[in-house]
Amino acid sequence: MEFLRFLFFPLVSPSPVSTIPFSGAASLKSHAFFNETGELPCHFPNTQNLSLDELVIFWQDQNKLVLYELFKGQEKPNNVHPKYIGRTSFDQDSWTLRLHNVQIKDTGSYQCFIHHKRSQGLISIHQMSSDLIVLANFSQPEISLIANQTEKSNIINLTCSSMQGYPEPQGMYVNLTTKNSTITYDAVMKKSQNNITELYNVSISVSFPIPPETNVSIICVLQLEPGKIILSLPCNIDAKSPVPSPPVPDHILWIAAVLVTVVIVCGMVFLTLKKRKKQQPGPSNECEIIKVEGKESEQTEKRVELQEPDRSDEVQCDVNISKTASGNKSATDF
Repeated sequence: MEFLRFLFFPLVSPSPVSTIPFSGAASLKSHAFFNETGELPCHFPNTQNLSLDELVIFWQDQNKLVLYELFKGQEKPNNVHPKYIGRTSFDQDSWTLRLHNVQIKDTGSYQCFIHHKRSQGLISIHQMSSDLIVLANFSQPEISLIANQTEKSNIINLTCSSMQGYPEPQGMYVNLTTKNSTITYDAVMKKSQNNITELYNVSISVSFPIPPETNVSIICVLQLEPGKIILSLPCNIDAKSPVPSPPVPDHILWIAAVLVTVVIVCGMVFLTLKKRKKQQPGPSNECEIIKVEGKESEQTEKRVELQEPDRSDEVQCDVNISKTASGNKSATDF
């Protein structure tokens, strides 16, 4: 094969007049995204306006595997490693090789070589190194509530996850924002890496209290590198409404009404009876029945009868009482 032949040809040292300055081993960093196209520049100045028919151009990776070969203006796919076949295209205007469908495995160093094909052999006239850095954008972090707060507890449990990214992020955390403050809750980041794509999936699980009396906003933060983060959509939780008292059953209301009615009626009856009792007349003060201790003399009884002969129909008594302890006292004479 022609490419293998020129590798073994002795390189002829270019004369001071005909040489193009060697570019050195400076490495240029190039970024590409997963499944997209990366660029491997060569930056050949071509001050002598050499045509492609006079040149041999090829790129190889850090393992010396050939990505692309252009021999005197003709592509040589037979010299390309199978993993790169059909994945490259050469831009003649910018002297750049484009690598399509970039994978994480393509991260690494690459070199382009340009030789001038002369009758006396191949002369190396340009060489350049570039580092390809492959990135994969993580998905926007997504918050999932495991169990929302209950009436008896203000603890909230949630997970935050992001998928299909590269390289491995530095960390993940949650910000709880209220009207007056922001609190950060860190957690151990769980990660898994796909064996084929080498992409990462990451997640965290967090539990923390939330104030029930105010609205809160929860945001998950994925820290990719210093100064570079990805934020989730906010998860907003409104303040708890006061828990209403359970309604009183109708039958309890009826029982309460009946009891109140009975109490009122009983009270009215009691007051009426009490009032009537106070209004009833007591014993007449005009007649007092006095028990006479001891024996009354017959004369006293007669004098009582004689004293009121004409007022027999009146209820009036005038009783003179003589208490005798020994029976020696006698009635008073009129």
